[in-house]
Amino acid sequence: MAETWYHVRWVDDGDTIVLQDGRRVRYIGINAPEIEHEDRKAEPLCNEAKSLNKRLVYQKKVRLEFDQDKQDQYGRWLAYVFIEDGTLINARILAQGYAFYLYRRPNLTYNSVFFNSQRKAMSGKKGMWQKWREQNAIYLGNKRSRRFHLPACPFAKKIKSSNRIVFSKKWDAFWAGYAPAKKCVEEYWSYE
Repeated sequence: MAETWYHVRWVDDGDTIVLQDGRRVRYIGINAPEIEHEDRKAEPLCNEAKSLNKRLVYQKKVRLEFDQDKQDQYGRWLAYVFIEDGTLINARILAQGYAFYLYRRPNLTYNSVFFNSQRKAMSGKKGMWQKWREQNAIYLGNKRSRRFHLPACPFAKKIKSSNRIVFSKKWDAFWAGYAPAKKCVEEYWSYE
């Protein structure tokens, strides 16, 4: 079967691109810092994440590989994005430390690649991991969703004891492959 290649017309941010045909594509398995929106301020390193993504794919041809869920709730296509030399862009952005690993069922094809890419960036103190700072806090992880929460979060209180894991640092939660829950962990990026 012949591979289909698409031209990248625009780079929205560190984890989303727009193809020549107007389709928005969100990278599976990663979450890069958000750029400024009308209702939200920019997160640390958002410009660096976008710049890296742009250097890798802007005005280039990419191949998309899909998993079980093809679109997200915003109508964006969900894909693993490859460039012509075979580089998996999702993993490259993680390995450079400009996104964190985002486990999400059922799209798990490159799960271990993404997990190892994040650990590589953390070990090498790259990107967001370079000037990491911690606040003293306890975080409750959900083994099923692989999200971590503050103990006071209503979602944390609903975690079954058999699915609960306790982290004393955000770093430890990220190292274990957990991602922050948007509803209660406001500060995703512990970067100076």
